[in-house]
Amino acid sequence: MTDAKPVRADAKPLRADARRNREALIAKARELFADGCFDLRFDDFAKLAGVGTGTLYRHFPTREALAEAVYREELRAICDRARELQATLPADEALETFLRGFVDHLHIHEGLARTLSTLMATQSGVVAEGAQALGEVIDNLLGAAVRAGSIRDDVGAGAVMMAVQGICAAYGHPAYRADAEGVVTVVLAGLRCRAG
Repeated sequence: MTDAKPVRADAKPLRADARRNREALIAKARELFADGCFDLRFDDFAKLAGVGTGTLYRHFPTREALAEAVYREELRAICDRARELQATLPADEALETFLRGFVDHLHIHEGLARTLSTLMATQSGVVAEGAQALGEVIDNLLGAAVRAGSIRDDVGAGAVMMAVQGICAAYGHPAYRADAEGVVTVVLAGLRCRAG
């Protein structure tokens, strides 16, 4: 999975206190982004997370670096959920549950959608990394469903990813939740139309 930047072999692991500070900053940023506070004065993230300004800049020199860390954490949770579903549900049910759950996750965790939108505007490389990681778990879910004979075998993960990216890009549309669920329904119906 490629949802985290490669770690250099000679990079030192973070001390326990530094790791706690980093996690506190990410957790507070996720909460603030979800509340629509992305444009908060950058230094205030440190104060609200209970750490010093120097600590903030040491871990995240820019607002975009902090947003990337939040995005990676959210994406890791989504990819972990996909693997959990694949291990515990029938293949077609795992695929449907994942796609519907993705829409739910974006709706509940508004910060992810806002953060993604901001990162796309800055052309951050983390968006491409995230798309690759998400594409891999979708490919695995599709492959399992094809092998189980529950969906057609002539539609690849790229087509489903285009639908998922469209769902992300449309965030904020007045009827977003209902329309996003409609897109998932159409995708699933199309995948199943040649089953059996």
